[in-house]
Amino acid sequence: MKSLDRIKKVAANPAAYARQWKQDHNAPVVGSFCSYAPEEIILASGSLGFRIFGSDRTVSKADGHLQSYCCSLVRNALESQLTGDLDFLDGVVFPHTCDSIQRLSDIWRINVNIGFHADLVLPVKLDTESARDYMADVFVKVRRDLEKKLGKPITDTDIQSAVDLCNRIRQTVRRINEMRISQPGLLSGKGTHAVAKAGMVMDRKEFFQSVQDLATELEEKGAATRFSGKRVFLSGGLCSMPDVYAAIEESGCAIVADDLCTGSRFYEGDITQQTDTLRAISDRYAGRLICPAKHSGIRSRGEELVKRVKKSGADGVIFLYLKFCDPHSFDYPYLKEMLGREGVPCLLYEMEAQTGGEGQFRTRCEAFVEML
Repeated sequence: MKSLDRIKKVAANPAAYARQWKQDHNAPVVGSFCSYAPEEIILASGSLGFRIFGSDRTVSKADGHLQSYCCSLVRNALESQLTGDLDFLDGVVFPHTCDSIQRLSDIWRINVNIGFHADLVLPVKLDTESARDYMADVFVKVRRDLEKKLGKPITDTDIQSAVDLCNRIRQTVRRINEMRISQPGLLSGKGTHAVAKAGMVMDRKEFFQSVQDLATELEEKGAATRFSGKRVFLSGGLCSMPDVYAAIEESGCAIVADDLCTGSRFYEGDITQQTDTLRAISDRYAGRLICPAKHSGIRSRGEELVKRVKKSGADGVIFLYLKFCDPHSFDYPYLKEMLGREGVPCLLYEMEAQTGGEGQFRTRCEAFVEML
């Protein structure tokens, strides 16, 4: 499938794509670390929104600024910037989520002299009207900050156009995700990973066309696809390593759904039509499935996870956590307990981006699938 080949090529080397895009369009590239960064406002500024995933390079320079127990995303991202791998960025937006990202913001501001730096201080509690009001005000500030830092006005028309485009992208990716549930194995785990990753770094108009073509191709292919193995749901934060998906599938199962930050959580929910477009954007970010760095009820994440696992028909859940990710680790015991009450087995795997371990993970997956 040509559309998937293009998507995989971008996902394999996002930095090379962004460099070429910047050269071709003579426009800024704005990085971010979290799915709470409002990409609609970034796109409305005429910039390419670029999700920073870190890398698998050996960390050396970043160790002078960070403790060894910081997660690999934070350490690798800083290493990439200090070594010049991210020198194409014109600025970075830092949503305040976990402690490590918040502290990385300070370290980045002090030690990186390339491009602008913008903090996005969002509310932690999202289930109150005052929190929604506050978040809307924060997005108004983001708009003003980007206008000032990029030297270009962001019009209401620009924002509405970006909203419309992002809504169409989300709807199309969700269409593909529904096919994954109804026809396991139709799109490989590596393909699913590539779609999710490319959509966070690619020119969104180009990505929309590619993912539309892919959805059509999958629908045409679907009738001939049959799967008789086990169905697995992935849960966690960021997963930027395609080998993880391959190891799971080669163990004899299909990944049918996920709630990953670099997956369905990013593409969840549309922005509704409202007079106040920025309020509509903030309502979408506040109302979607939350990450463990946010709060909307003591057991809301567990209840939502159980509901999604049941909807997907998954036989089990694999939790993929970056090592030293405290927010996810704190949530795991009660999530496991709630799944256990529903008779859903689970496997926890902690990983680091810069170290190997595919063999060990594959062995654990094989044992998990055998248990299923």
